[in-house]
Amino acid sequence: MSLSNVLAQSTAIKKNAKGGTMWRGIFPRDERFFDLLQRAAENGCASSHQLVRLMVEYKSPQTVALRIKDLEHQGDEITHELIRKLDQTFVTPLDREDIHTLAHVIDDVVDLIEAVADRLVIFKIPQPTPEAQELARLIHQAMEEICRGVALLGAKGNEIIYKHCIEIKRIEGMADQLNRQAIAQLFEQERDPLAVIKWNEIYALLEEATDRCEDVANILESVVLKHA
Repeated sequence: MSLSNVLAQSTAIKKNAKGGTMWRGIFPRDERFFDLLQRAAENGCASSHQLVRLMVEYKSPQTVALRIKDLEHQGDEITHELIRKLDQTFVTPLDREDIHTLAHVIDDVVDLIEAVADRLVIFKIPQPTPEAQELARLIHQAMEEICRGVALLGAKGNEIIYKHCIEIKRIEGMADQLNRQAIAQLFEQERDPLAVIKWNEIYALLEEATDRCEDVANILESVVLKHA
C-alpha cells in the first residue's frame, strides 16, 4: 500500500471514530493530543517510506537523506509541541506518562531512520544489501501499522488496536530473524574489515528501529488495557 493511501486510511479511521459510536466511550476527549500523536505517527511513516526509497532506488542518496533529515526535524517539532501541551494541561485524555513515552518512542524510530540514512552517505556505501532493503521495508510496514493503531486512540473497538499491535510484533520478529541472518552472512562472506564494521553498525540501527516499533506496540497495548 502506498504512503498516501496509508495516511488517508489513518485519517479516515479517525474521522469515522469521531462521527460514529466509537468516540467518547473510553477516553476524555482532547482531540489536540490525539491529533499530535497521529501527526507524529504519520511523520514516522513518511520517514520509513523515504528509507525504503533510499535503500531500493539508491539514486542521489544524499538528496533522499536530506529529505529524511527534514522529516526528523519535523518529528522533533511535533514532539516538542506535544510536550509543551502536556506541561500546560492539567487533565489529559491518557496517562501523562503514556502520552510522553509514546511520542518519544515514535520520535526514536524517526531518529534511527535518519541515522541509517546518514551512515549510508557518510560511509559511502556503494549499494545497500538485499537484507538491508528488506529490513527497511519491514520498518515501513511496522510504521504503517503504528499509523493505523494511533489513529484509533480515543476510540472504542480495542481489539482493532490489538490487531495492529500483534502485526507490529510479528513484523519485528521477522526483522529480528532477518537481521541475524544478515550479520551471520556479513561475517562469513565479507573480506573487507572496514565494510564489516560499517554494515554491522547499519544493521544494528535497523534492528533498533524495529525494536522501537515493538515498544510502540507495547505502549498502545498498555493504554488500551488501562482504559478497557
